[in-house]
Amino acid sequence: MSANHQSHTKRRLISSYFTTIISISLVLFMLGILGLILLNTQQISNHVKENIGFSIILKGEVKDVDINQIKKTLDAENYVKATHFIHPDTAAAELQRDLGEDFISFLGYNPLLPSIDVKLNADYANTDSLSIIEADLLNNPNIKEVIYQKDLVSLVNQNVKKISFYMLAFSGLLLFIATALINNTIRLSIYSKRFLIKTMQLVGARHSFIRRPFVLQGIGNGIVSAFIAISLIIVVLYYFQQQYPELIDFRNFELYGALFLIMIVLGILISWISTNLAVRKYLRIQTGDLY
Repeated sequence: MSANHQSHTKRRLISSYFTTIISISLVLFMLGILGLILLNTQQISNHVKENIGFSIILKGEVKDVDINQIKKTLDAENYVKATHFIHPDTAAAELQRDLGEDFISFLGYNPLLPSIDVKLNADYANTDSLSIIEADLLNNPNIKEVIYQKDLVSLVNQNVKKISFYMLAFSGLLLFIATALINNTIRLSIYSKRFLIKTMQLVGARHSFIRRPFVLQGIGNGIVSAFIAISLIIVVLYYFQQQYPELIDFRNFELYGALFLIMIVLGILISWISTNLAVRKYLRIQTGDLY
């Protein structure tokens, strides 16, 4: 019976150890993912804003040399990320494909004008900057019209600010929940060893002596869990870098290094505090209350 009891106790301890490691790893992984989002918020915001642009509609009689001059001038501007000239024949072919009808045959001519699509740099993707840019471009006699969606530009800028605020609030909430989850997991692990703690106390062991192996194990669990979580984060980073290279930049070593260091520190700190609190509870509890 004694051998069976020892075997059963050993299995429970191993199970408790792995449960603690997995739980802490998953919580740190969630915090790491949130950290990644927060660290890349500006880059994501810039990516969204840089997809905002406007179209410059040129006059029908504009010459090729004037088109090239306008395009070169735009490419030299600080607010321009990229430009793309669209020939009337190309625009007509795309419109026919979208409509599914040959409107040129019906009309007898191509009504579309040459245009230049302009993608903005993120700093200029706002209604104030676009109004100034529009007024400046319309001074060119070869430009007929500047088209952009004012409501969309305002909506994107408003939503980016709201999302940033919500992400910050959500980060605080998740950190609180993560701390509570890790704390509960460690408490359950210590609970299975409450009789061992009380036995050591009854034979005269000092509180610091009793706490030390539990705290060291807790810190070890935190470190192991952090490295598991970091490995999972790297896998996620690699996947998203393959799918969305414009959003993930592996060259920013300092940024990701800081995130991984924070994850390790969090794993150690939360485990250390939770283990200390849990052991202290069972050091103060009466023997009759252990059952």
